[in-house]
Amino acid sequence: MDEGEPTILLTNDDGIETTGFRALYDALTDVGEVVAVAPDSDQSAVGRALSESVTVTEHELGYAVAGTPADCVVAGVEALVPDVDLVVSGCNDGANLGAYVLGRSGTVSAAVEAAFFDVPAIAVSMYIPVREDVTFETITAEYEAYGEATRAAAYLAEHALDAGVFEYADYLNVNAPMAGGEHGPLNDGEHAPLAITEPSKVYQMDAVRDGKEVQLYDRIWEQMADGNLPDADGTDRRAVVDGKVSVSPLTAPHTSEHHEALDALAETYPV
Repeated sequence: MDEGEPTILLTNDDGIETTGFRALYDALTDVGEVVAVAPDSDQSAVGRALSESVTVTEHELGYAVAGTPADCVVAGVEALVPDVDLVVSGCNDGANLGAYVLGRSGTVSAAVEAAFFDVPAIAVSMYIPVREDVTFETITAEYEAYGEATRAAAYLAEHALDAGVFEYADYLNVNAPMAGGEHGPLNDGEHAPLAITEPSKVYQMDAVRDGKEVQLYDRIWEQMADGNLPDADGTDRRAVVDGKVSVSPLTAPHTSEHHEALDALAETYPV
């Protein structure tokens, strides 16, 4: 590695053997020294679940961990990859869009975990057009389909640190459309522009009971496939459906504010 190039810890929640992970690994090797510390199996939608201990196996790309994305970041930053400059998580098969998804996604949760170590992080996902909630289904795409996601991630990994981006944000949540041609909304040879966004606050989870079963639905997926979104310009979902790379600069620690109403309750609390 050349002097000045960052050390990048690469993780994900789909597992170390997935195509999207390898595509992102390859792209980031042009930016710095990349060490994989990723789950050895699918850990999608586990949020920031943490284990007491994990088994670590050496892998050609770094380390495979029998644990969650948060496990990988803690183990990586504290024990496996000293002097980490940047954590990158992805590339996820499927978008991680909307405020309500941030705490659910294993991909995003890895970036949040890094932020608590004061390590800048980038979560990277690729939107695959679907017409139903596929949260618990396996989605696969060809290596070339990740081109826009990996291109944006490499650009941000190379420039965001020196540009001072992480003086104002703890992590970036990046969502990209599939690469051009038959894969997505872009023509062959056309690249998606970057759009700085905020997570959509539109929430359309639904539940339908059928006897002892209750089926959970995220109703936004069908609207995304049709392009008929309730999201305004400037939101992450709107940008991705319009063929842009969404970049949301976010902070990880939960903010706290004093409010007169709650202060009054504290004052009247019986002791």
